[in-house]
Amino acid sequence: MVGIDISATAVKLLELSRGGGKYRVESYAVEPLPSNSVVDKNINDIEAVGEAVSRAWKKSGSKTKFAVAAVAGSAVITKMITMPGDISEDDMETQIQLEADQYIPFPLEEVALDFEIIGQSESNPDRVDVLLAASRSDVVDARVAVLDTADLVAKVIDVEAFALENSVKLLADDLFQGAQDQIIAVADVGSSVTTFSVLENMKIIYSREQQFGGQQLTEDIQRRYGLSYEEAGLAKRQGGLPDNYEPEVLEPFKESLAQQISRAQQFFYSSSSITNIDHLLLAGGCASIHGIAELVESKIGVPTSIVNPFANMSLSSKVPAQSLANDAPALMVACGLALRSFD
Repeated sequence: MVGIDISATAVKLLELSRGGGKYRVESYAVEPLPSNSVVDKNINDIEAVGEAVSRAWKKSGSKTKFAVAAVAGSAVITKMITMPGDISEDDMETQIQLEADQYIPFPLEEVALDFEIIGQSESNPDRVDVLLAASRSDVVDARVAVLDTADLVAKVIDVEAFALENSVKLLADDLFQGAQDQIIAVADVGSSVTTFSVLENMKIIYSREQQFGGQQLTEDIQRRYGLSYEEAGLAKRQGGLPDNYEPEVLEPFKESLAQQISRAQQFFYSSSSITNIDHLLLAGGCASIHGIAELVESKIGVPTSIVNPFANMSLSSKVPAQSLANDAPALMVACGLALRSFD
């Protein structure tokens, strides 16, 4: 399947293959979205987003028509429940349907619901832990409709947080020893929202969104140099701004970004019994800004790395290596979605 991450400003498409335990990037593309077609993770214009997905698919050169997309964490309710271990999956499904209104604050006819058996319950060996995930049907249907518009078939609609977990698992094994036992945080800096997630035993135990992102830098450039929003975005990516851009615009933005991550870290500590994060991974478009990891590390006192989920993957000849390296920090969710092909 191709993984398709629909963010506020772009569609990111990624296809992986696997052979001999090694992954290979088969195709990828990033296609900008018209402004306001996705707002606060809600798809406002199915047609426009579908057309962008279609362009990304053509640009990538992929031949795969099956796709996996995701709904944002803010649109999903997840709950760990326990069920008797000796009933069949069909009986479990019936029982969950009957009891679901205990866990979900929406009328069940408006909800898309699924579950996964995680394993034997620690507290009672006769029962199993079951992860329940529910989202409003219209949120799921919008993603299916977008893929349909692009002439792709939605095989899986996942949850962004689970996709992120998949990518972090893949990365952490390469990045550090004993990753399973470490507390790992991920700061994913998007265009308007920064999501700060903390993983323990490779599972997200905390996630919080803050209204801050790369859009702020674009707006600062726009104001400072009298450009249109589109021109400012282009200048931010391609360079060519006056000499005072770095000291007077970029550096203050980097300081603000480090401040936001520091604040997110403090929020986490104040709501948890955990007092120490072992490693911070920086993701999202802003992670590509030169020197940002060093600045954040000095501000929060936690070893900080820029993510590249493709560091140990080979690339198909049609994948432009430099372009993929530049986009890699923004492709964590797309990568986690593409990994669903191998479940």
